[in-house]
Amino acid sequence: MSPVPVDRVADGHVARSGGSERPLTEVAVGVLLRPNGHFLMTSRPAGKAYAAYWEFPGGKVEPQESLEQALTRELYEELGIQVLHCQPWQVQVVDYPHALVRLHFFKVLNWSGDLVMREGQQAQWQELPVQVEPVLPGALPVLAWLAQEQGSV
Repeated sequence: MSPVPVDRVADGHVARSGGSERPLTEVAVGVLLRPNGHFLMTSRPAGKAYAAYWEFPGGKVEPQESLEQALTRELYEELGIQVLHCQPWQVQVVDYPHALVRLHFFKVLNWSGDLVMREGQQAQWQELPVQVEPVLPGALPVLAWLAQEQGSV
């Protein structure tokens, strides 16, 4: 089995848990976008790797689950919302010290329900440049992609 090409290495000076043979974890991530261009960022809950870092919500894809199903389930579990319309957007592989992940980013353009932080996380609607920090390394490219789409690069 050939190694997965990595787009970004987070904290390269830190040893990798599981070494070079660790599995690739598929993750569905939602970039909730309001019509005015603002986007939702959430903080990682206490007890998780990179706790208190800001990211885009989402989570692991379970066996027999499509990416869209995983995204819908995760956003309901984390935020209490029902995804009504999303579109695949970008994919990147990030090598974190604790996990090797393939992040499947979706633009979430329509949802129902009020945001409820079910994991004790914080949430903030942001625009560029973001006012929250620190930002999770895997979320940084999203900010660059949004800037590029908005023509502010």
